[in-house]
Amino acid sequence: MDKKLNIMATIKDGIAIALVNFVSLILTTLLYIVTIWIPYLNVGTTIAMCSLPAELAKGNVISPLFIFDGKYRRNMGEFFILYALMGGAIFAGFLFGIIPGLVISVAWSFAAVLFVDKDMSALDALHESNRLTYGHKWRIFGAEFLVAICIEIVAAIIGAIFGIGEIGWLEAIGTIITVVLCIFAVPAVYGVEASIYRQLTTGEFLAAPAAAPAPEAPAPEAPAAPKAE
Repeated sequence: MDKKLNIMATIKDGIAIALVNFVSLILTTLLYIVTIWIPYLNVGTTIAMCSLPAELAKGNVISPLFIFDGKYRRNMGEFFILYALMGGAIFAGFLFGIIPGLVISVAWSFAAVLFVDKDMSALDALHESNRLTYGHKWRIFGAEFLVAICIEIVAAIIGAIFGIGEIGWLEAIGTIITVVLCIFAVPAVYGVEASIYRQLTTGEFLAAPAAAPAPEAPAPEAPAAPKAE
């Protein structure tokens, strides 16, 4: 892809994607949280959650129950290999001064999505994610960082408001509101991921506003027929 990601356009596009599936994404997240403690089932639901950016990028309407589809448990062994490779390499990168770890994290950030969406092997998904993100890493990081920092700022404001005086019940309310905020922020996060994934894999960008069509010139009038004398 020759064009560079536009951070603000990507965030705008991501929010638009999130709004289309806002309720479905909230319900999907709640279902995932409720069932994450169930052994074996939680592997499939986790892999299904990794596929969300790809499904949203295709314009599909998400059904919250899709995370329980058995097909997502089919390649769980390869999925664990993928995350073992990612975790080991990223950890080693952070040991070399944080920045290498960040670069590797962004380079491989779509490996799990590609693993599910394109049915790739663990190594192929890592290679393809690195290829797709090449030249776009800092813009991807910038878009994701801006979304995260906005959520953090709002959460910090809520914490400061309800933490005044250190009143226990007020702090409890503030904590509940913060948790609800984080859940409601999930669609925006997935929307931005979907926008980035769509741009990286298909090259599609937000279309620029179409210029107003120029007014058509009136058709020339046909010459009047000569009157009979």
